Amino acid sequence: MNYDQIFDQAIDRLHSEGRYRVFIDILRNKGAYPNARCFAGHNGPKPITVWCSNDYLAMGQHPKVIGAMEEALHDVGAGSGGTRNIGGNTHYHIQLEQELADLHDKESALLFTSGYVSNDATLSTLAKLLPGCIIFSDELNHASMIAGIRNSGCEKRVFRHNDVEHLEELLAAESPDVPKLIAFESVYSMDGDVAPIHAICDLAEKYNALTYLDEVHAVGMYGARGGGISERDDAAHRLNLIEGTLGKAFGVMGGYVAADKKIIDVIRSYAPGFIFTTSLSPVLVAGVLASVRHLKSCSEERDAQQASAARLKAMMREAGLPVMDSTTHIVPLMVGDPVKAKRISDILLAEYGAYVQPINFPTVPRGTERLRFTPGPAHTEEMMQELTNALVEVWDRLEIKLAA
Repeated sequence: MNYDQIFDQAIDRLHSEGRYRVFIDILRNKGAYPNARCFAGHNGPKPITVWCSNDYLAMGQHPKVIGAMEEALHDVGAGSGGTRNIGGNTHYHIQLEQELADLHDKESALLFTSGYVSNDATLSTLAKLLPGCIIFSDELNHASMIAGIRNSGCEKRVFRHNDVEHLEELLAAESPDVPKLIAFESVYSMDGDVAPIHAICDLAEKYNALTYLDEVHAVGMYGARGGGISERDDAAHRLNLIEGTLGKAFGVMGGYVAADKKIIDVIRSYAPGFIFTTSLSPVLVAGVLASVRHLKSCSEERDAQQASAARLKAMMREAGLPVMDSTTHIVPLMVGDPVKAKRISDILLAEYGAYVQPINFPTVPRGTERLRFTPGPAHTEEMMQELTNALVEVWDRLEIKLAA
């Protein structure tokens, strides 16, 4: 058995399909985001502008967040010291879980080391505890949700994206006595569209199903206090579980799930992904705590980010660039070819100092490869105009047709 040959062939396939992933070597400039420094292929750092960060509101740069982390570091040290059950359950963790439960108007919440782990651990644990459970999953659900469903070992039914009629067909085909769980997202981050939460909750009530909403790309971003689309649409009380991340709009790291006390207790007591891992550093938790509290009481960053997204979409449309329809803060620009998407990204970084990552299969379906821009509150109109001009020039250089 030639193991090296097998590994070489696997990597060669990615190169041949134009979807080999390249990690950009950068450092963000504290207090000056979206400005950063790129080290790859240069003699020393080169100034760049970051256009694809999931730190949507630049909270990772906020003085309150940085100050809280520095204070925690000097107060308790770097690490948590263990799992939540053995020495790693700090007062910071307890406070943050209380804040997150309150954010979603739930009784309780549970922290995980990432949003991926929170989805995987929660979905797999719940389904295993419900005899004969069937999970109904939106076809565009994130890989972490798919992993959790697969790891549960239960049956699944995949419904067409945001198609409540298809979902009802699938629900109606099952026995009323079978436990059911509907898993879906609020904001789908590659297209920037939003789920019909109330319509899905109507079906859940009709067919006695639990609801699991991934708010990863919406927490901090929507609602008067940053509770996500479910808060904005006054739907949080209708959902059994709400999952979110602490590494995007909140700007730090981690994941969580919020629900009633009984469900959280079950996950806390049975989920291996929670039980057997070292808890988040209290330094990180302190930073998130400051971020959540700030965004609960201040909408300045949210409002500025929404204005930036609308402005960039308008500029791109006016320039004839193929910006996809999006009702959210996501600005996807369709390319439709993995090689061209990578080439555009490379030119923008090398020649214009604009960093945007190409999005290829399996993150999006083949033939829908794109560039995904996430303008933040600190991206200026001048930056956006420079970016748009650069994109038009690259489109022309690569002989890609603009819109009429």
